[in-house]
Amino acid sequence: MSDPRAEARQASRLTAAAPARVRYAIVPVPRLSLQTVARRSGVHPDLVRRFVALGLVEAERDASGGLVFEPTAPAVLARVQRLRTGLCLNYTSIGLVLDLLDRISMLEAALRRAGTRSETPPWT
Repeated sequence: MSDPRAEARQASRLTAAAPARVRYAIVPVPRLSLQTVARRSGVHPDLVRRFVALGLVEAERDASGGLVFEPTAPAVLARVQRLRTGLCLNYTSIGLVLDLLDRISMLEAALRRAGTRSETPPWT
């Protein structure tokens, strides 16, 4: 006889979607304010707000309703600005290019982990 609870757990593991990745910081992660991100990236705060609205940079709201950013936000904004000036892309195109570049990076990392290599060198 099998345990019905064990079968239910096994069935739920097979049918459940991948669990969301939850990270708990031992030390609080420093957040950057809108003004700090704008100053570090050399961009006007209104343009940073526009980038958040367009989904080009991730931001959260703090308790007072202000935007707070990850410490990597200035680097993301610099990447957006490089794509804008270097390739003369509009902001919608930049979002698509960023998504594709992130996907390429993930696929290349998966290939490195798997130990497989293609005949052609990576383009990046």
